Amino acid sequence: MERQIIITLGRRIGAGGLEIAHTLAGRLGIKVYDKELIEIAAEESGLAPDVFEKTDEVPASKSRFARFFGQRSSNYVDTRSYSPDSAISEDDLFKTQSDIIRQIADAGSGIFVGRCADYVLRDREGMLSVFITADIEDRVARIVEKRGIAAKEAEKLIFQGERRRASYYNYYTFKEWGDSGSYDLCLNSSRFGIEGCVDIIISMLGK
Repeated sequence: MERQIIITLGRRIGAGGLEIAHTLAGRLGIKVYDKELIEIAAEESGLAPDVFEKTDEVPASKSRFARFFGQRSSNYVDTRSYSPDSAISEDDLFKTQSDIIRQIADAGSGIFVGRCADYVLRDREGMLSVFITADIEDRVARIVEKRGIAAKEAEKLIFQGERRRASYYNYYTFKEWGDSGSYDLCLNSSRFGIEGCVDIIISMLGK
């Protein structure tokens, strides 16, 4: 039986994490799950994709302590009558997406990008959790090139986007996003390059 490979990959904005994930997937012959998780979760739940996109790695609207006191609602709605006022809770959406991540991992190998997958699959034997960072200059340059925007605008985009990612991750995992203690392996793509990071990750798999 072929060995199952489960990799979760967190990344700073502009660090090349998604490129690393796809390069890694090509070399290992397995799939990457990023935005695809939204499409699968929408199909499985019967909800429109935009319901998930609105809360994709976005911090929950209430304090984490609300979960312990039952202050969050769980009102599933027909997507035809979806509105901000009748939306299901962020926790319900997170649970649906987490169930999909576990189902995919049960079925075979994969690389899961973001979405607290390292926490969702934390009890999975052999799972490797990776976080990709890079020097801020390189991250800004990558965003400028990719989006065709000014450096100042790229810096703002990075700051705001990472604040949302950190809040979302910290809320659902009770760990610190980007902190080395939250992952098995942290790599700087400015230091090792895309291919170098891929080589290191593969070496950690013992392949």
